[in-house]
Amino acid sequence: MKSTTRVVVIGGGIAGCSTLYHLTQEGWSDVVLVERNELTSGTTWHSAAQVTNFGMNQTMLGLKSHSIKLYRELAANPDYPVGYHYGDGGIRLANTQAQMDGYHHFVSQAAGMGVEFEVIDAAECARRHPLISTENLVGGLWDPHDGDIDPAQLCQALAYHARKAGAEVYRNTPVTSLTQHADDSWTVHTEHGDIDCEIVVNACGYRVNEVGAMMGVQHPVTSMEHQYFLTEDIPGIVEAGHRMPLLRCPISDYYCRQEKNGLLVGFYEQDCKTWGMDGIDPNFVNALCPDDLERVMDVLEGAFARMPALSETGIRAIVNGPITYTIDGAPLVGPIPGKRNAFCIIGLRAGLGEGGGHGWLLAQQIVHGEACYDTWCLDPRRFTGHANVELTALKAIEDYQNEFRFHFPHEHRPAGRFAKTTPLTAVLQAEGAAFTPVNGWERTDYIKPSPDFHETHGYRFNEAFDVVGAEVRAVQSGVGLTEVNGFNRFEVSGDGARDWLDTMFCGSVTRKPGRVGLGYLLNHHGCIKSEATIANLPDGRIWYGSAAASEFHDMDWLTAHAPKGVTIKSLTNDMTILVLAGPKSRDVLSAVSRGDWSAAAFPWLSVREAFIGIAPAVVMAVSFSGELAYEIHVLNTALFAAWNALRAAGADHGLSLFGARAVESMRIEKGYRHWKADLITEFDPFESDLARFVKLDKPTFIGKTALQKRLETPSGKTFATLKIATTDAPAQPGASIRADGRIIGTVTSADWGHRVGENLAMGFLDQTDGALSIDILGQTVPAESVPACRYDPDGTRVRI
Repeated sequence: MKSTTRVVVIGGGIAGCSTLYHLTQEGWSDVVLVERNELTSGTTWHSAAQVTNFGMNQTMLGLKSHSIKLYRELAANPDYPVGYHYGDGGIRLANTQAQMDGYHHFVSQAAGMGVEFEVIDAAECARRHPLISTENLVGGLWDPHDGDIDPAQLCQALAYHARKAGAEVYRNTPVTSLTQHADDSWTVHTEHGDIDCEIVVNACGYRVNEVGAMMGVQHPVTSMEHQYFLTEDIPGIVEAGHRMPLLRCPISDYYCRQEKNGLLVGFYEQDCKTWGMDGIDPNFVNALCPDDLERVMDVLEGAFARMPALSETGIRAIVNGPITYTIDGAPLVGPIPGKRNAFCIIGLRAGLGEGGGHGWLLAQQIVHGEACYDTWCLDPRRFTGHANVELTALKAIEDYQNEFRFHFPHEHRPAGRFAKTTPLTAVLQAEGAAFTPVNGWERTDYIKPSPDFHETHGYRFNEAFDVVGAEVRAVQSGVGLTEVNGFNRFEVSGDGARDWLDTMFCGSVTRKPGRVGLGYLLNHHGCIKSEATIANLPDGRIWYGSAAASEFHDMDWLTAHAPKGVTIKSLTNDMTILVLAGPKSRDVLSAVSRGDWSAAAFPWLSVREAFIGIAPAVVMAVSFSGELAYEIHVLNTALFAAWNALRAAGADHGLSLFGARAVESMRIEKGYRHWKADLITEFDPFESDLARFVKLDKPTFIGKTALQKRLETPSGKTFATLKIATTDAPAQPGASIRADGRIIGTVTSADWGHRVGENLAMGFLDQTDGALSIDILGQTVPAESVPACRYDPDGTRVRI
């Protein structure tokens, strides 16, 4: 066994084998995989092994397409062929129009990635899958690439090809502990000796937190018991003369695929169970949980109704084994928060089907620092301090119970809510707030007009449309107040802090005391890493502010580059922002706080310390709404006092409350960007229409050389705003943008602009001329390219 290597991958299931294989494909051959038992002895061996191209976003579509391409190549390789039923096809059923609307969106989203899906009606579903009933069925989504693969053969083939490229695999080699050294390298201690390495990868399936504990981390991953059974031969399958398509049924919470001349039928029952939360038997290897068909009887009845042939056949085997889930159901693939040279590829509930793509993206991150796609939807740092075992379990149960029911826009399910709150959460709830979770924080989405108000979730404008419009108009004409909790806030200090920050941003970083500036951080490829404000407090303190979701992401990036003597302290969980916005906001602020708040004394992009009533605060004249506005940063201990003072002072000026949905509408009217929607690692600041924030004449900044090289061969992509000719529905992120029918781009953000009365979308595209259109609910709706700032383009309203 090697004593030194570049990377040690821990775990020999699909996650570990795929990572090892792809590391060699990226050119790193000095890599090792260690497995405590035999390859595939964990969840992988009992996987139902479905391989679909369906994904909730384009990153997932891309990695699944890679998996399918890779698996087809492996299956055809004569040296080590793999059993793969490619192209059986698959149907996701629907019994509501809202689900069908979602399927139309997924067709458009997939088309932008070169993937073909098709929306079909109930009769066509039955024609393609003759075993199903069309009762209570509207239609479905057809995936022509759907199929299934042999789990053990797949992993063994990946290991075989990795070995051929120079990698080594050590089976029956349990890891006993991990040691990280001062230079951030690692020693992996095993029962057969130590291996020194630069990088460690946790690919340990349901034992993820056993290895996590060796690093001093707890991953938000838990396991659910999952049952499927294999049937005896079914005459309808034998007589069909072709393989049956796979079926996924959100109506009755089951799936099935052909297995020999019978079916493999799996269930997502409501009476489901977590597994292994109090520890896992060390001898649980190639093992299963006890059968428990009683638990799935209600689901089974629905499956019988949808597929009557099931009630007429016998069961020849039952499988009940653990599968892993995260808080939002998507895997954790990327850097481990707070650790250097440590990565994970865990929580792969659909591991076999998409594991090839996950290993591909992780290997790119390890070798190159970034992957070809923005991987935020998989990034382990998207969960922060609230991501404990109990929350993970609650969300895993909820996801399991809704396995085939996708989230609608603005739908936020109830399990595990109120993980992060402020002293105002209960106050706002009493005011009628509907909440939206942001990095675990409960943020006001809008204020309900009555206690019994509810919106119908779907892809069309709904009951909340007029509510949000009224909030926007109240801010535009008067003054509004909202809470923005969880906003990421770091205090940067130490000798040379300002000079160092200058190297982190691609543009100018304001150094003037009492001033605020916006800028962009690039990665080493010259593409967008983060967006942040720098606020220079009059007493010399420096505040770095960024999106709420970026808390762990930005801390990792900054601390990885901070020189000795510079310290970064997080204030994120200690403070909350109150936003006062609208033309009368200065009147309210002047009534509640001593000092001169005139435009001359406190102009746009200023910052000062003040008291809001009796509450000490830091006030910034910045705006995400395009109206005169103030961000009031208050310690949570004084938040209620500041709120009460503002509400009392605002009573004379008609102050009203507004929420995040109104802010979203207003920011799109202004052309302002949203991190990880419009600002992603796939594009540089010039492609992102942010050239005004770049200073190529600066001596140095991270990504400068790469950015200059990218400019030598521009991609032709541009970021643009489009006005859409419909009042029925907004565009959705991921929808395809077309010119003369040809796909030329993808929507990143969209909403109705209530102040300008326009249906707006933003996105990256290849051109802005021609007959433009956007796919909305199965229709190509005419669109036109318009200036990015649709409201107050001169910016006079923020300076009044």
